[in-house]
Amino acid sequence: MSTTEYTKVYYGNFILVTRVKDALEGVGIIPIIKDEGESQRLAGYASMNAGFQEVFVHNDELEKATEIVERVKVDMEA
Repeated sequence: MSTTEYTKVYYGNFILVTRVKDALEGVGIIPIIKDEGESQRLAGYASMNAGFQEVFVHNDELEKATEIVERVKVDMEA
């Protein structure tokens, strides 16, 4: 994944990533979810990242996505 086109906006477990993904999709932002732990498992390797995923968005949507992610993080803390 090219770092010039996409930026990571969140990292967490499957459940929290799903909340962030749903919030982003709700405003028309389609994120890319990267799960290296699952990729390693499928390749037959042990993984230290089991259950953790990364959320990336296109740089054109970064500002709006960052605001949404921060809002979701505040909601999760409440």
